[in-house]
Amino acid sequence: MRIETEELSGGVTLRLLARGDVDAMCAAYVANRRHLQPWEPVRPESFFTAAGQSQRVHGLLRQFAEGTALPMVLVAEDGRIVGAGTLSGISRGPFLSAHLGYWTAADRQNRGLASAMVERMCRLARDTVGLHRIEASTLVHNTGSQRVLAKCGFEPIGLAPAYLHIDGAWRDCRLFQRILHDRAPAL
Repeated sequence: MRIETEELSGGVTLRLLARGDVDAMCAAYVANRRHLQPWEPVRPESFFTAAGQSQRVHGLLRQFAEGTALPMVLVAEDGRIVGAGTLSGISRGPFLSAHLGYWTAADRQNRGLASAMVERMCRLARDTVGLHRIEASTLVHNTGSQRVLAKCGFEPIGLAPAYLHIDGAWRDCRLFQRILHDRAPAL
């Protein structure tokens, strides 16, 4: 599957995660550790090391090769990774669906990057991956992410109590979906 790099805004590009991104991913997670902590699972210290990110990057790229994930990164003009988005759990057959997760760096908030990334990933999911639907979830109090999803055409589909173990506890989440097309699955 060929995924083109695309400039989003302000010199920031969205591209497929690459093997050579290990150090940049490590730096991005170290720099944004406190910013991301309320929205992510508790991470072991090894997650914030080059070795931990090497394992993670290689795992995501293996899933990409298997057709079960699409890992993307936001890259600033200076080469820093300033965000990421992943379609995970890509399912074929009658479901043709995936789950979307994404984040942007603390110093890149409120610039439209998350919305641009989510919109581009929806186009990739529809046009390149061939998906019918994308699901996303947010913590109930994450109104910023809920605004991004609404702006990108996601609709709320429910509340899931104790849905994800985030920041050390089971958290309630709002569920969203975006229907990408109504074509029947290929036989």
